[in-house]
Amino acid sequence: MEDLTKKKCVPCEGGVPSFEPKHADEYLRYTSGWKTVDYKSIEREFFFKDFKEAMAFINKVAKIAESEGHHPDIYIFYNKVRLANSTHAISGLSENDFILAAKINKLVPFAS
Repeated sequence: MEDLTKKKCVPCEGGVPSFEPKHADEYLRYTSGWKTVDYKSIEREFFFKDFKEAMAFINKVAKIAESEGHHPDIYIFYNKVRLANSTHAISGLSENDFILAAKINKLVPFAS
């Protein structure tokens, strides 16, 4: 599989099937640290020194999400950030979720 960080998210308006578990598991190998939640979404937690670092990370994630046109659900708990990627239009996972995860992983040195 080619480097997911070199791919671009493609708009999804529905009408296509979500990934089967086997397909999602294959993509997970290229998105270190992420895990599936019932094969409907993928999630990862990130930990930072303090709230300020966590918010700086969130702002970087927001910039990537906007450029990709694909947006994660974001949960912040002081110095912990949990991100959840899902393709809502198909109620499941698509390649976009893994592309975004791979690009987010590049933001933190320990994540790649």
